[in-house]
Amino acid sequence: MLPPFPVPVAIDINAIKDKLSFQLRPWQRSFQFWVRAIDIYTGYKVFQVKVNFVKDVQKQEAMWERQHELAADKIFSLCSDLGGFFLKIAQIVGKPDLAPAAWVKRLVTLCDRAPPTPFDVMKLVLESELGQGIDNVFERFDVEPLGSASIAQVHRARLKGDTSDVVVKVQHPGIQDLMMTDIHNLQAFALYMQKTDIKFDLYSVTKEMEKQIGYEFDFMREADAMERIRKFLYENNRKTPVLVPRLIRDMVTRRVLVMEYIDGVPIMNLGDEIAKRGINPRGKVATAAKQKILKSLTLAYGQMILKSGFFHADPHPGNILICKSSEVALLDYGQVKDLPEQLRLGYANLVLAIANGDPLRAAESYRELGIETLSSCENGLQELFKLAETMFDTKLPPGVVMLQPFSDESSIKKVAVKSFPEELFSVLRTVHLLRGLSVGLGINYSCAEQWRPFAEEALSQAGRLKRWRYE
Repeated sequence: MLPPFPVPVAIDINAIKDKLSFQLRPWQRSFQFWVRAIDIYTGYKVFQVKVNFVKDVQKQEAMWERQHELAADKIFSLCSDLGGFFLKIAQIVGKPDLAPAAWVKRLVTLCDRAPPTPFDVMKLVLESELGQGIDNVFERFDVEPLGSASIAQVHRARLKGDTSDVVVKVQHPGIQDLMMTDIHNLQAFALYMQKTDIKFDLYSVTKEMEKQIGYEFDFMREADAMERIRKFLYENNRKTPVLVPRLIRDMVTRRVLVMEYIDGVPIMNLGDEIAKRGINPRGKVATAAKQKILKSLTLAYGQMILKSGFFHADPHPGNILICKSSEVALLDYGQVKDLPEQLRLGYANLVLAIANGDPLRAAESYRELGIETLSSCENGLQELFKLAETMFDTKLPPGVVMLQPFSDESSIKKVAVKSFPEELFSVLRTVHLLRGLSVGLGINYSCAEQWRPFAEEALSQAGRLKRWRYE
């Protein structure tokens, strides 16, 4: 007897292609990253050889400017095309004190420019997380997102039976695996760079980034952080220095977060808003508004970092809204940091050292914080203090316009940071983001000087102020 004929099975070729494409995405991203990163890096190395043959200083500067412009286009393309984690890299690197002007000009436009996920896909995520249809929960739900960032996008909506609008934050599906792939590639590149060109413990920085970004995928953790910071700021001030959105607690899951809608203008659009209202951007009204904005942010961060140790660690322009009467709203609590007591007090020591211009205290603070340096240059103590100001104050030392890690005259090259505590990176990044805002607003100020009272209070409560008191 012949065996029965096999029953034909319909094969969905498109489904197989989609699945295979999804599985290959991490490999494709890794390949794209390394091809582009190597191209940018070798471009600079070859250029360094060429520029040495040119003796005219002005010609050298023009050549450097052109090289930075070429590299800026390539870095922009890398970050824009790959998106995800590389948008965060653009936010960190694209700052006037950290990168060449050509880089800043290109990368600053990438803030919160992640391509939005189609609404029908986000609707599935939202309904799966909430356990019911959108129409059952919301009176109105805007299909077009207010904004789309590397991990999530936000939509404006109104709950049934309510009179006020809310913001619904929904996580992009599948983004976590891709971002972890990106950061592992960056860690390998960081290890190479710190062994060859940049005398700084970059790997520890990328390890802290990996840990912090890992937290961002849990919106329930973000909700707890938002409530904790809101309570701290509202209870420690007669009037909170920054507005924190109120949470809709029964509408929070791991991938969905609903909060009150705060009406305001993104700080990136502040200049356009001032011009639209016919206000002189260099006049007294505009200057006073900018000073108030910066003062509010500085006060909030000084209290969070030095008094609490628990702080919002992502003050890039996309997370700051300017409301009526120049009030500031601070958004997105996915990246927060809870500093260990030793680091909080060690940083308070460093703040006082910088505020009082004391290189010896700065060196002692470095040791207390676990920052290990290999300084063997002349005036080592002064170079270390200059590096402390460059890294941990919003006001740069005289003659310094950016970190310039590749320059032989850079304090990073002269001092060489062998070991940098991972957990301090969030403080470093926060200070640099505040500095970027101050540069953008045209206000040069020292956050160390502004934070002196908070540092003294922290040390006093720990019974250590007398030991560090300056005569």
